Amino acid sequence: MKKVLRIALFVLIGVIVIGTFVFLYQKSKPKDVVYEITTVESGNIENTTVATGKVSPRDEILIKPQISGIVSEVLKEAGDFVKTGDIIATVKVVPDVAQLNTAESQVNVAQINLTQIKAEHERQIQLYQKGVIAKEEMDKSEADYKKALEELEKSKDNLDIVKSGISKKTAQYSNTQIRSTITGMILDVPVKKGNSVIQANTFNDGTTIATVADMNDMIFIGKIDETEVGRVHTGMPMKLSVGAIENKKFDATLEYIAPKGVEENGAILFEIKAAARIPDTVVVRAGYSANAEIVLAKVEKVLTIPESSITFSNDSAYIYILKDTIDQKQIFDKKNIKIGLSDGIKVEVKEGLNQGDRIRGNEITDKPKSAPGQ
Repeated sequence: MKKVLRIALFVLIGVIVIGTFVFLYQKSKPKDVVYEITTVESGNIENTTVATGKVSPRDEILIKPQISGIVSEVLKEAGDFVKTGDIIATVKVVPDVAQLNTAESQVNVAQINLTQIKAEHERQIQLYQKGVIAKEEMDKSEADYKKALEELEKSKDNLDIVKSGISKKTAQYSNTQIRSTITGMILDVPVKKGNSVIQANTFNDGTTIATVADMNDMIFIGKIDETEVGRVHTGMPMKLSVGAIENKKFDATLEYIAPKGVEENGAILFEIKAAARIPDTVVVRAGYSANAEIVLAKVEKVLTIPESSITFSNDSAYIYILKDTIDQKQIFDKKNIKIGLSDGIKVEVKEGLNQGDRIRGNEITDKPKSAPGQ
């Protein structure tokens, strides 16, 4: 019995050893590599670049007061449409004490002067009527009287201007009424009733009452990398994609390329501007983020293959063309080709292939041998 068990044990050990060697042999055998097969097709290839930026009105006008004071009333708000000359806000003048005293003094002096000249004029009238003085003296006396009247009116108007910034004669030209200088939409009104404002002068830009822009004249402002700026030029067509407006693209024409670049995060970027053509039916707000797609090069109806199927060696490019399939093994021939434009996915084939040729693509992993790629 012990002899039988010993023989069985040896047989089991032998089977295990033989099985191990068979398993290791099978594992050490090289597997047949299976590749995807790609067909040479005819198509179009575009080489494009994308510039990021925003859509803004071409001109944004800052409306500033021509007089210092306090905002007494705001008549418009952001989003309102205004025409040239429309009143946006009114400003109440805070008079300067020194100027006020001077203006009041001028009125008093003019009044005293008028009283004196008026009395003299009335005496001259009586003497003229009696024939004592000549007409020339009478005319001079009347002219002096009219000048004194005009001087009094002028000093009163000046006092009104110092007090309120407006006079009866210049009411329609008053600079206390802040008017729009262009026709467009109000983008922002940063002041409120009661705010103090400063007039624009040589030493100060002045307080902005409102920002007005023509929303029918929009431009794209973006930046492009230095590696691609040499391939673009003014007049090139562009396609704008606005982030806030889905599934729509707008035509634009490149009209400006900055002559000087700016360094940002280690890269040199150049500013570009393009005139956007946006239909009246689409509402675009100032500052929308947008991407501009610029077609740098384009070829149509050419032979194309995936760029991943090309192998490069020095200055040469070649592919593996499928010759035959024998016993589920793919047989390829190496062939040099001449390539052209590439969009990063597909590449143009100028020489070496014909439409319909089948070439080697990427390696297929974890695929049974019984299903070779063809």
